[in-house]
Amino acid sequence: MKYIFRFLLLGTVIFSCSSGGSSDDGPDITPNSVPTAPLLISPSNNLLCVENTLTFNWNASVDPDGDNINYKIEIATDNLFNNITQFGSTPTTSFQATLSKGTAYYWRVIATDSNNASSDDSSVFQLYTENEGLTNHLPFAPELISPNNGETVSGEVLTLQWEASDVDQDDLVYDIYIDSINPPVTLVSENQTESSFDFSLSTTGSYFWKVVVKDENGGETAGQVWYFNK
Repeated sequence: MKYIFRFLLLGTVIFSCSSGGSSDDGPDITPNSVPTAPLLISPSNNLLCVENTLTFNWNASVDPDGDNINYKIEIATDNLFNNITQFGSTPTTSFQATLSKGTAYYWRVIATDSNNASSDDSSVFQLYTENEGLTNHLPFAPELISPNNGETVSGEVLTLQWEASDVDQDDLVYDIYIDSINPPVTLVSENQTESSFDFSLSTTGSYFWKVVVKDENGGETAGQVWYFNK
């Protein structure tokens, strides 16, 4: 009887130890939340800036975890930000930069919290710095609406859409180039006023296209090359 009692007691101790170990699943780690995207304020979109030393301002992002936020601002001469001319990092919601005169610029801001979680990019604002003696400013580069760059599409006819603007409020016309080679060289529409074009998809493969926007004073700006697949 004495031996049976010792055996039961030993079993209880072993079971208690093993049970205690299996219940320890480690610390409860809460995923880090990303901050909201900044909202741009000034210089406002499509602005013609008389001064070329500018202060860029945006609304503060919100971090659900209450983390500290740092902002990265990028200023480029193309709307795809391949040519970034000014770059800054700041915990405040403003940044000052001196830009070249007579140049179109595009800017955006990204928020990053203290755990390195980054927000989505802000919207992109564009501006033009005025040049002394310049009577006409080139149109801003066209912005893609649809289809998305690199998208796979179907059907027999695809509607290409974009938008463009001009600080001088000039009337704009468009030349559209589409090809199976990059860059595209085949002109499919010239001096059209509509910012869309219906394109017939004859074969499968990749299609490259770009839009050249022209104002009424002879200024023109070639857009980036976009592409889609069928």
